[in-house]
Amino acid sequence: MKICVAPGVKLITKIKNEIPNFVFSLKDMNQDIDNDDDLFTGKDHTPLRPDAFEKSPEEKIEIIKHHFHQIMETLGMDMTDDSLKDSPKRVAKMYVNEIFGGLLPENKPGISTFSNKYKYRQMLVEKDITVYSFCEHHFLPIIGKAHVAYISNGEVIGLSKINRIVDYYSKRPQVQERLTMQIVDALKEALGTKDVACIIDAKHLCVNCRGIKDTASSTITAELSGIFRTNPITRQEFLHYVGSHAKFD
Repeated sequence: MKICVAPGVKLITKIKNEIPNFVFSLKDMNQDIDNDDDLFTGKDHTPLRPDAFEKSPEEKIEIIKHHFHQIMETLGMDMTDDSLKDSPKRVAKMYVNEIFGGLLPENKPGISTFSNKYKYRQMLVEKDITVYSFCEHHFLPIIGKAHVAYISNGEVIGLSKINRIVDYYSKRPQVQERLTMQIVDALKEALGTKDVACIIDAKHLCVNCRGIKDTASSTITAELSGIFRTNPITRQEFLHYVGSHAKFD
């Protein structure tokens, strides 16, 4: 079934004064939900301990394997069963090397830029970038699309690098607000310009499959910087480009 999220342009025009940074649910829920909802602390960096990188990936895998074995055993699973006995190791490797691989600094993509020889001064938009992250409150998936734009200040970036930046910051326990800001900050630093924007439109399985169990709602976050924040015409142009694509298959 195709679930269409309200188009960005139509939705955003309802917001008074075109607020540049916003987060909202696409479904109005008029009931109280348990108090363990996702909360954004306002930090734009992933909360890591000072010793986060002292253990090697291999050491982390062994520790997680041990603890996940205990979790499964506590749930009553028969860990001698052929189907289950290797699950702790599979989960541990998946955590460290795959879905949380963005916690490893060595996985940060190298970002090379090029001189804008063509003197292209207009907006560049990379839309419908797959976002597959995990909520840091319930460790359930966040699945959606990112739409990223920038205006060159003399440097341009390879298109695939934008996708890799989104992927890198997605592969860690996240909140959507922080993820949106981290993508923009990484591109601003790489390109040497403030004129960067990102919108993420995503479904949170911590809302869809637990708690309120609302499968229809999704969340949009936006981080607009530079001219995208200060110039309403530029902002509307960006929203026009990505608005009709704010949907899920």
